[in-house]
Amino acid sequence: MYESDAGLLAPGRAGSPAEATTGDSAFLQAMLDAEAALTRAQSACGLAPAEAGRAVTETADAGRFDVRDLALRARSGGNPVIPLVADLTAAVPEDARPYVHRGATSQDILDTAAMLVASRTLATVLDDLERAAGEVARHATTHRDTQMAGRTLTQHAVPTTFGLKAAGWRALILDARDRLTAVRASLPAQLGGAAGTLAAFSAFSAPPAAQEDTEGQKGADGRGEADLLALVAAYARELGLAEPVLPWHTLRTPIADLAGALAFTAGALGKMAADVLTLSRTEIGEVEEEEWGGSSALPHKANPVHATLIAAAARRAPGLAATLYGSLTAEDERPAGAWHAEWEPLRDLLRLVGGAARDGAALAAGLRVVPYAMRENLQLTDGLIVSERLAAVFAGRIGRARAREVLAGAADRARSETADLSDVLFDVLREEPELAGLDLAELTDPTRYTGSAGLLTDRALERR
Repeated sequence: MYESDAGLLAPGRAGSPAEATTGDSAFLQAMLDAEAALTRAQSACGLAPAEAGRAVTETADAGRFDVRDLALRARSGGNPVIPLVADLTAAVPEDARPYVHRGATSQDILDTAAMLVASRTLATVLDDLERAAGEVARHATTHRDTQMAGRTLTQHAVPTTFGLKAAGWRALILDARDRLTAVRASLPAQLGGAAGTLAAFSAFSAPPAAQEDTEGQKGADGRGEADLLALVAAYARELGLAEPVLPWHTLRTPIADLAGALAFTAGALGKMAADVLTLSRTEIGEVEEEEWGGSSALPHKANPVHATLIAAAARRAPGLAATLYGSLTAEDERPAGAWHAEWEPLRDLLRLVGGAARDGAALAAGLRVVPYAMRENLQLTDGLIVSERLAAVFAGRIGRARAREVLAGAADRARSETADLSDVLFDVLREEPELAGLDLAELTDPTRYTGSAGLLTDRALERR
């Protein structure tokens, strides 16, 4: 008999806080929390005895229920809430049984549980993002003026600084933090009953004589409409979730917003990972991970494992988010298939981002920057990396077209002769009288052409 998923093929999330907050037991507990909150909310609104709320809450402990048995029995109805309600009802005292799940539908409970799981998981993700942002800020401050080659389309472009690069990583991480913070605050409870009208709640609670509509203050089943809205508000308060304006059984904005913010977070962390993977290549060697990974075949290897795991998460996240966006197209008042298609991708996305945030904090904390390698790499093009600066200076004396022509020829000659650009330009200056007197040593020094990188870094670090 094989054991259940232990994360063997998921090292990115294995052992992370997100793994614990999204496991089967965590989802089961969230469903039980939703059931208990519903009974307590009905008690608070006078729709159930206070004793019922206490009894269901005391019984709503995931440790008392068999997760595997619930999973197998879920096949008969298509979701795990149906067998759970049966088991929870049997487990509470007899006088509380009529108030378990009363008026609700399965989707109310599972959607609410998903929001609870998401909120609890995002709390851990946000903690890791704060740590990652703090560590990256340290690198940006320390290396504000550490020059390195800026690369575009894989090639050396112009000089930049590692401080500016790290400040960019931090900006993305803070963007992700802000998006997740806003989404977490907006995660709503779900309560609508069978078709989103709350009708069953009034039907269960209405006395027989209250079936008439009196001056528009009672619904068709006799319960005051305002009372049922108060029930929704009380339910959300019990859970610590936002109060929904409408039941959102087929209005999946909360899931779509969550998916978008999670996918963005994976991509934001993935940008840092992609840069680390490039800069830590043997032939570049400008950064390296402190906690490197080994190889089963090559004893000398020091692999950037945190960056690798983050990169894997960043590649998977968009596809999972796409599935969740696809579920926006949900028919009728409750859908067949669209809702069901969300459960696994949402959990996978929470786990991926939770693991990536954990690895992002570790990567940033242990990243080693190698300034001497950055200085050496700046010289790899023998001065060509400052051609933009030379073009601007030359254009002021001989015009833009002639300057470009002169520099293109000098660059071709420098490459073909494997010569330093400054040496080639000495000959050029003799042929172009208008360029006489220029200080080529200063103009071709890449460390003197980083523009406003320092000021941009300072401005980025002002953000809290």
